[in-house]
Amino acid sequence: MGKVPSEGGYGGRGKETTGRTKDSISTVSYLDELGHHDDNARMTVTMENTYQMGPYKRFPIPAVTDILKDVLTSYLQQEKYEVEWSQKMTKTICEVIRARVKDLMIPRYKIVVLVHIGQLTGQSMQISSRCLWDASNDTFASYSFKNSSLYGVATVFAVYFE
Repeated sequence: MGKVPSEGGYGGRGKETTGRTKDSISTVSYLDELGHHDDNARMTVTMENTYQMGPYKRFPIPAVTDILKDVLTSYLQQEKYEVEWSQKMTKTICEVIRARVKDLMIPRYKIVVLVHIGQLTGQSMQISSRCLWDASNDTFASYSFKNSSLYGVATVFAVYFE
């Protein structure tokens, strides 16, 4: 099996059939003679398709809601709102929630965690999100927390990955 470099590469070094080098990592293979091929030309497949179209285990919304309630309450219960503290705490809470949801070991779901922390000053707030959604498999869990100084809203989106 011989190799011919393609026209548009992305910067590696590939070999042309004449022996010169060209800036390209993309190659096109062709068959010289029937029955003769290079065994190292293609990588072997280590995993095969499962053809699984739906989840074996559904995403446990009540368990995730309990995680959200526990994390938001434990991290925000005694706190007062400060701008820089809330920026750091948002990242921390996201990481903690994500780790605890991953510990539930629900296979084939991608987890997206959003946390909002804001100051309570008598205002109202609406949070919305938008994405491609498979209503039969994808889902979310959300929990809102409020104390005398701040509010926190955490949402976990679970998107099934086929």
